[in-house]
Amino acid sequence: MRQRLSSEPDRYRGRRRVPTPPRSRYAAVVATAFVGAGVVALGAGASLPDAKSVSPTVLADLEAASLTSEQAAERAEDAERASRDGRGGLETSMEDQAEVWRLPLHGYTFTTPYGMRWDKLHAGVDLAAEEGTPYHAIRDGKVKLARYYGGYGNAVILDHGDGTESIYAHSSQLLVQEGQQVKAGDKLGLVGSTGHSFGSHLHLEVHVNGTPKDPIPYLRDRGVDIKLQVEAIYTGVVAS
Repeated sequence: MRQRLSSEPDRYRGRRRVPTPPRSRYAAVVATAFVGAGVVALGAGASLPDAKSVSPTVLADLEAASLTSEQAAERAEDAERASRDGRGGLETSMEDQAEVWRLPLHGYTFTTPYGMRWDKLHAGVDLAAEEGTPYHAIRDGKVKLARYYGGYGNAVILDHGDGTESIYAHSSQLLVQEGQQVKAGDKLGLVGSTGHSFGSHLHLEVHVNGTPKDPIPYLRDRGVDIKLQVEAIYTGVVAS
């Protein structure tokens, strides 16, 4: 070690020099520092999962949870709209493919069938009911006639647009007007005993291309049984 020359400035003049610790003590201090840092690192790492040890299910849940509330709301709205559109399309399709047929009356007594009566054709069926009981259209149609009509008394004739007509006779009161469009099940009038009638009842006829048909088998083929008083909401689906 060289001696400091008297001409060199003393850089430590006025200062207290801290002696350098022996190598053994220096090594101990450094080792202690590393050990302490390792303990801190282990403590911090204990609360964090190892990516390799996290199950795929947990990762999937975390990924799903990252969706914002706005995105989730939009997806729910889209799903609801699709479901609503699907239901609407199904209902419309059913209505387009199936035709509605209804009983002309409820709570009646079947009295007279279609056939020869007093050497004349009884061209319909008679359904006895109390005067004032409402009767209904058996099918969609347009009111062709709604007035007093000879032996039919107060009568309604519906034109169903395909060559078929239905006639409702002996009404005490009419509830529709000529030219009016009606749906199956709409009220047409009230049961009565006008015209050539013996007691309060509804006389119903069905004509196809001008020829009267027996309403019993004709309507039964369309899901409506007058004798059993059973009707179908749609063709082929019978409901009591």
